[in-house]
Amino acid sequence: MTLTTNQTFRNPIMEKGADPWMYLHTDGCYYYMVTCGNRLDLHRSKVMTGAAKAPKKTVWLPPQEGPGCCELWAPEIHFIGEKWYIYFTASDGSGDAGRKIYVLENDNDDPTQGEWTEKGPIPTALPGLDGTVLQHDGKLYFMYAGYGHFPDYGSAIYAVAMVNPWTVAGPEVLLTKPEYDWEKQGGMAINEGPCFLIRNGKVFMIYSASTTWSDDYSLGMLTAAADSDLLDPSSWVKSDHPVFVKCVENGVFAPGHNSFTLSPDRTEDWIVYHAIPTSEGGAANRQPRIQRFGWTEQGEPDFGKPVSTDTDVPVPSGE
Repeated sequence: MTLTTNQTFRNPIMEKGADPWMYLHTDGCYYYMVTCGNRLDLHRSKVMTGAAKAPKKTVWLPPQEGPGCCELWAPEIHFIGEKWYIYFTASDGSGDAGRKIYVLENDNDDPTQGEWTEKGPIPTALPGLDGTVLQHDGKLYFMYAGYGHFPDYGSAIYAVAMVNPWTVAGPEVLLTKPEYDWEKQGGMAINEGPCFLIRNGKVFMIYSASTTWSDDYSLGMLTAAADSDLLDPSSWVKSDHPVFVKCVENGVFAPGHNSFTLSPDRTEDWIVYHAIPTSEGGAANRQPRIQRFGWTEQGEPDFGKPVSTDTDVPVPSGE
């Protein structure tokens, strides 16, 4: 991250990192995580622009072998029922077939302190990755990218009800699978990385499409009425075009796998995502970035274009 004045900053906020997750808690702190591969690190910061540079603590080291030992990806921290939970992908070393989403729990007020306890893998119907939780209308939903339909597509997004933050119940339903050309770039058809916005009487699922190493990795969107049955696939309407894509003129490629957060004074919406700074730069060069977004007259999110690394961006309101 490069701070140009006390009023602007420049992306990226971190030179290397994938699958950025940033959460603003009621204590006024941002909790920030990225994929590290062999551990889970948690940053705690009072400012969004400095979250990636803030002090961090390794909150989880996996077993040396067996289930959950390898390829720790896409960690997310959530606050549910007065406790903290981290959801992350891990494998047993066998690749896709052994990939599951694991859950950790911590009841300390400060999640960088206290003890994280493993609650085990969520027993999904399919191996998969990128698990997340939606809290809405007093209910919990688990969403993840499930494998199992090769060669038609590499992954699709499934949903299931939860009875607590680590236990699912009932049948899993398919909400979106790759259907359009923009979801099939890079040699594999992919829908992954679901996350949510709730606004204007609607629930928006924003997800990543195509392969993460492709220049055309992008964000898609599903929309449901906030009072609808979110486990009924017919409640969701899928956009036939991506809602956030590469910007060649700004030198930003493969934007995706995002999270959402608010400015410190909670008046602005911000998207947190990774992108690659050069065409065909490869997944190893993903960088976390943040930018403000707005809303259309129809009440839908408007993410605009990914901003360039030489653009001075106003800091979030209240920072």
